[in-house]
Amino acid sequence: MKQKAIARGVDIINLGVGDPDLPTPSPIIEKLNEAAANPNNHQYPSYDGMLSFRTAVANWYQRRFGVTVNPASEVLTLIGSKEGIGHVPLAFIDAGDLALVPSPGYPVYPVGVSFAGGSVHMMPLVKENNFLPDLDAIPKDVANRAKLMFLNSPNNPTSVVAEKDFFKRVVDFAGEHQIIVCHDAAYSEIYYDGKRPASFLEADGATDVGVEFHSLSKTFNMTGWRIGFVVGNKDVVAGLGKVKTNIDSGVFQAIQEAGITALESDDRLTDGLRKIYQERRDVLVGGLKALGLELDSPRAAFYVWIGVPKGFTSESFTAHLIEKAGIVTTPGNGFGDPGEGYIRMTVTTSKERLAEAVERMKKIGW
Repeated sequence: MKQKAIARGVDIINLGVGDPDLPTPSPIIEKLNEAAANPNNHQYPSYDGMLSFRTAVANWYQRRFGVTVNPASEVLTLIGSKEGIGHVPLAFIDAGDLALVPSPGYPVYPVGVSFAGGSVHMMPLVKENNFLPDLDAIPKDVANRAKLMFLNSPNNPTSVVAEKDFFKRVVDFAGEHQIIVCHDAAYSEIYYDGKRPASFLEADGATDVGVEFHSLSKTFNMTGWRIGFVVGNKDVVAGLGKVKTNIDSGVFQAIQEAGITALESDDRLTDGLRKIYQERRDVLVGGLKALGLELDSPRAAFYVWIGVPKGFTSESFTAHLIEKAGIVTTPGNGFGDPGEGYIRMTVTTSKERLAEAVERMKKIGW
């Protein structure tokens, strides 16, 4: 539908893709240029990632979350966190095994399990439970069969942030049922009003039961660079590492060196990015609420989860906005059946274009 609108000459405002529109900060680019000129970086990198990069990750976790990890055994470099999330089921899921997956959620969670021959039990994220998984609602026989549990906070698509007490309940649940927790924290550094989201690994006992996936993509506007990492339980890290040695040959070392520059920058490179996203969030959320739409102002991530007006489905409201206003959004049911009745918008475009989108919606009505 978007392509057809473009072919008609429609000026499209794309609020459907979570890809930062801002450039990678210049100190990171400068380091890449320097490192790319070093012939030592032109050969195969190590499978696990440079120890210097993994040490920078460990130091960052200590500063940011107060969590201590061993860079040699509890950190693994990834070709973006998506790669690690997609491959971890190959290490721990056999044909017929079960994984617990949030819905609505990132499609890679169930797809990775499916590729490994497993099946999924969906954990519905609904408003009545603050869009968090209801652990008590998981049947005991399902919990006993499950090998993996995927979690995501700050969440895509709902932007909900889990608190430490929820993570502690997850640790207890996983320990009781012998489940490996795989927490996706890709959006932890896109937060607003100075309220920093917690890491799953901050919960007591978390490293006994699981790992946390992270990425430089959203934090430093490096989506195209493809570099991330997994941190936590050494046996889970080792299992994923064994799969990766048979699938890929690691991350270009020049990119890892640039990643060290990013991780050692503290908040110098990210404070400005958060300020821009917060300004955009306020423009979009304020405008949508003024139109009478039902939504909560996100505490983190760059997604806005919006209830569709009465008489619409997720798909029909998405179609309405494209056809009548040239605005691309993502239907909530595309993230799983519990997402029906919602659409997702992003703030990865300028505040002027977001204000224009609101004006267009005001004109077309529903």
